[in-house]
Amino acid sequence: MPNPYDVVEQFESALAEYIGAKYAVTTTSCTMALLLACRWQYESNVKYSSNPNHLIVTIPSRTYISVPQSIIHAGFTPNFVDKKWHGGYCLEPLPVWDYARWFTGGLHSPNNFSCFSFHWSKTLAIGQGGAILHDDDEADVWLRKARFDGRTAGVAPKDDDIDVLGYHAYMSPRDAAEGLSRLALLPKMNPPIPNDDYPDLSEMEIFK
Repeated sequence: MPNPYDVVEQFESALAEYIGAKYAVTTTSCTMALLLACRWQYESNVKYSSNPNHLIVTIPSRTYISVPQSIIHAGFTPNFVDKKWHGGYCLEPLPVWDYARWFTGGLHSPNNFSCFSFHWSKTLAIGQGGAILHDDDEADVWLRKARFDGRTAGVAPKDDDIDVLGYHAYMSPRDAAEGLSRLALLPKMNPPIPNDDYPDLSEMEIFK
């Protein structure tokens, strides 16, 4: 019987080609994509453990609430700035971009981790799901394990040497198949989705 997860790999390959990146790592949501991309920066860069100032990640104060939550879960501290944005923004100084509201061909920039949403309200409306588009060979190995409970794809748990504390965040074959079929019909160029009426997150007690 064919492996149903082959369609996930096919969807990831199509995503990478469409966006213009070497790799695409699908997840259950853009929130998880941002968390994993940020956590990789934390795990792979020793400067974060030696200087607390390097743990501060600056984002617009008006964005979706899960973004600062992902930053915190990844080990960083969010810093809010009153900054207008359209389409996407960088989680400064990390090379991580939140493109939950923009999905268009050629959007990815080299050396960055571009995170996308496939929520039903977004351009590629699968219903749920997200992805990290990037070019880093080492990061790709870690991200694929991290989104799959720390496991190595194709290896039974009893035979696997788990060396990553993972998350249960892998995309289902059904969602990948839906994404693959919709992507085949999607125009190459698409405009950003207008921003929601986001509250000022800097005023929320949970982030103070």
